[in-house]
Amino acid sequence: SSNWNDMYYTIPAIMLFNMYGIPLVGADVCGFGGATSEELCVRWTQLGSFYPFMRNHNAWKQLPQEPYVFSESAQSAMRKALFTRYTLLPFLYTLFHKAHSAGEMVVHPLSFEFSQDPNTWSIDHQFMLGEALLITPVLKPKTVEVSGYFPSSTWYNLYNGSAIHSKGQYIVLQAPLDTINVHVRGGFILPIQEPSTTTAASRGNPFNLIVALSNQGGARGNLFWDDGDSLLTYETGDYTEIIFRAKNNMLLSEIVHLDSQADDLHLRRVTVFGVPSPPQNVSVNGLWFSDFSYKLDTKVLTLQNLSVFMSEEFTIAWF
Repeated sequence: SSNWNDMYYTIPAIMLFNMYGIPLVGADVCGFGGATSEELCVRWTQLGSFYPFMRNHNAWKQLPQEPYVFSESAQSAMRKALFTRYTLLPFLYTLFHKAHSAGEMVVHPLSFEFSQDPNTWSIDHQFMLGEALLITPVLKPKTVEVSGYFPSSTWYNLYNGSAIHSKGQYIVLQAPLDTINVHVRGGFILPIQEPSTTTAASRGNPFNLIVALSNQGGARGNLFWDDGDSLLTYETGDYTEIIFRAKNNMLLSEIVHLDSQADDLHLRRVTVFGVPSPPQNVSVNGLWFSDFSYKLDTKVLTLQNLSVFMSEEFTIAWF
């Protein structure tokens, strides 16, 4: 139903289905029965943008709840959430490959990733997308902040790279109506893509990498890519898989499997979270690269306007 309590209950339900081995699952965004409200629909769209399966859907003869029936500010907030989902599609697609090939979950309870921390055992208002993303949604009306638990690790704000160095604690986060809090776990690399208004158009856009360094300065991630339509591409070998590793101020790629689909994959931008001091130089495949910037307040290094073919192994270094 279109109410706040039912929205909250979708989180433990989706975690349970993933435990049962059914990862492609999601609730009807904004609710199925009854009249939703603008605020509820915004918050549910934000949460739903991180469901494995997302759709806005309601019952026959119910009031319309498409984004365009709400105010401009509500539409803007929903659009922001949807574009975040489309940005993360390569990461999400890779998670589904792991579910298909190895039986892994797409949505993880915090307790599965941090089983030694008893504070995580009963958490059902937050969840993780894969091992790398911590989602902390707003689940109550008329609130612009939310309390979230951060297990012991370094966590980076997905949108600006600001860091939380947690020892295992609850933290109150600002959550205005246009924002859902998403944090990247230190030690992981996310393949992302510049979003368009359809998945087909997004697939043709350049790639970016978010490198979230651990306290030891390392990170890892991977990308699975095929034509996006055909069945059994993994079984027939018609796919590309790339591993990304960061260590010792270097980012490297390793091609595990390659097919012609990779010819169109270009890396445009790399964002490194948690670089402790401003680099003086950057090199790409041994050549000096000058189009980079560093933010002292967030310790984020950004390389933009890259022209790197992902079908070839590459090395990026900063020092």
